Amino acid sequence: MSQTNKATFGAGCFWGIQYEFDKLNGVVETAVGFMGGDKENPTYKEVCSDKTAHAEVVEVKYEPDKISYTELLKKFFEIHDPTQVNKQSLDIGSQYRSVIFYYGNEQKESAEEMKKELQQSGKFGARAIATAIEPAGAFWKAEEYHQKYMEKTGRKVC
Repeated sequence: MSQTNKATFGAGCFWGIQYEFDKLNGVVETAVGFMGGDKENPTYKEVCSDKTAHAEVVEVKYEPDKISYTELLKKFFEIHDPTQVNKQSLDIGSQYRSVIFYYGNEQKESAEEMKKELQQSGKFGARAIATAIEPAGAFWKAEEYHQKYMEKTGRKVC
């Protein structure tokens, strides 16, 4: 296997987000968990209380010679509504926020540029892109029953 890089995204319920990223050629591993909060090693129940400030995220390990970070960003923006604040569909709470956690200036700049281009494209009309772009912090892996949940249950949507 060649070199791998890491990307982390929050876009609503992490089950569906993991499912979508797992389909991409060049993605070698994904895990669902939590990032951006103030409690070490939170549980799903604690995060769902909306009191830990964590987002549900998917950590993506990918081979940059097979898929670019820009392609991952495009998928991220395709699979959720980035204009929603602290919600996606029927999932409501700050843990469902739209957020890109970046590793280094190159990812930060790519994310900011794509967000700006998407806003200027008019795809969402006058609605502002609410996606936050923040430095990556500690990733806390969710309980095992959440990993590959869509595959385990045979569901296609959250």
